[in-house]
Amino acid sequence: MVAMAAVTAATRWWSLLLLLSAAGLGTVGAPQPPNIVLMLMDDMGWGDLGVNGEPSRETPNLDQMAAEGMVFPSFYSANPLCSPSRAALLTGRLPIRNGFYTTNGHARNAYTPQDIVGGIPDSEHLLPELLKEASYATKIVGKWHLGHRPQFHPLKHGFDEWFGSPNCHFGPYDNRAKPNVPVYRDWEMVGRFYEEFPINLKTGEANLTQIYLQEALDFIKRQQSQHRPFFLYWAIDATHAPVYASKPFLGTSQRGRYGDAVREVDDSVGQILQLLRGLRIAERTLVFFTSDNGAALISAPKQAGSNGPFLCGKQTTFEGGVREPAIAWWPGHIPAGQVSHQLGSLMDLFTTSLSLAGLEPPSDREIDGLDLLPVLLQGQLIDRPIFYYRGNELMAATVGQYKAHFWTWTNSWEEFRQGINYCPGQNISGVTTHTQEEHTSLPLLFHLGRDPGERYPLSFVSAEYQDALLRITPAVRQHRKALVPGQPQLNVCNPAVMNWAPPGCEKLGKCLTPPESVPEKCSWPH
Repeated sequence: MVAMAAVTAATRWWSLLLLLSAAGLGTVGAPQPPNIVLMLMDDMGWGDLGVNGEPSRETPNLDQMAAEGMVFPSFYSANPLCSPSRAALLTGRLPIRNGFYTTNGHARNAYTPQDIVGGIPDSEHLLPELLKEASYATKIVGKWHLGHRPQFHPLKHGFDEWFGSPNCHFGPYDNRAKPNVPVYRDWEMVGRFYEEFPINLKTGEANLTQIYLQEALDFIKRQQSQHRPFFLYWAIDATHAPVYASKPFLGTSQRGRYGDAVREVDDSVGQILQLLRGLRIAERTLVFFTSDNGAALISAPKQAGSNGPFLCGKQTTFEGGVREPAIAWWPGHIPAGQVSHQLGSLMDLFTTSLSLAGLEPPSDREIDGLDLLPVLLQGQLIDRPIFYYRGNELMAATVGQYKAHFWTWTNSWEEFRQGINYCPGQNISGVTTHTQEEHTSLPLLFHLGRDPGERYPLSFVSAEYQDALLRITPAVRQHRKALVPGQPQLNVCNPAVMNWAPPGCEKLGKCLTPPESVPEKCSWPH
């Protein structure tokens, strides 16, 4: 089995060399496959980067990365919420397929809080696990969010190393009703947020981004010294509320504390790219920068970013909830200064990474991610639809420049009246609805080129509407016909499964006593 995988990897790698050669980028000899660095931000908005028009221009390193690489203005997450989006990236599959959704209510967003019972199923093949077939060293730095119980540990799903947390850095908690979230090094916890890893909610000060940066730099240096290809999944969370930054960055941004966090992220990206250049492995390393979902406008303006011209934000399937900043950087291979209008997806990073490693994606299941190498290296455009799910419902689909909404919903009137607003300042009658409105028989259609803010639905009686619908309908029909939903993982919650006594807690004297086990249906209000 291992020998067969090695033969397959070698065959795929030679195919990649032919593609590189066709692009005039081949190298002499047969080098090891490229290193892969995926930088996944948390709740960072499309409009947070200078290259995307943010007026304060406080992301010089990311803007330089864009100038040296390729920008994707139309790049999408697979879900408007963190956990399903991350599951989709690492499996190459929509959350409806890999189980990261709920059936407890129609079109409800669900994720992995501390009391969730489910997590990433063993039946799913994750990217780091598959990259082992090509001898990659693999590390995750930052937030995992695919389940915190022992069977869901990232080192059981292909990662060699981990420094980070299984959940969001919410808190602090009293360790009685709810425990503070642990921070792990590999198999065992090394402390908890707000304890060994402090976050000052009053000032916003925390050194976590610096710690995560050092973990990345050390990993890259070690793998380079061993001449081993590596996969680094750098999933840091400073831009997720409560946002934080280290002391040198606090108070330095025109955008407030959120901007301080972005500036530190930008500086860290610059240091990672500088190290790759200094080690002379930049031309052997693909780096891709993006975010898990749109900016969380519910926390705006002090604790959230910008979605630029797009409608609404995190939690919604309007463009602001799912269109992400995206930059690809690979000196000597990706021509500098490129803008690609390819419709891209986080799930494409799964398939593209396998292609770089000379590996085929699993053939026994539907893979939603595309191989973007022809886009990155040759500027090709691949025709493909984008499907927007919220929980168990297909809310919308984009084909070409046209987006069709089959359902619209922001959140309930009850929540909205309590001040929970996913679209502040963007009320559009009949579009940003507070009841679930079905448009399946007559979808709301928008031309995203002329109307990226989804403010002006096409007239139902126009020839353009009819022509666009003729393009979208077959793609949606084919998708629905072939869809086999996975077993939902986000239905059951239980306070007894929280992070009371993670592995390693006994060494630190940090074990807590769990309450009585009371499994129940999770409540997902929106």
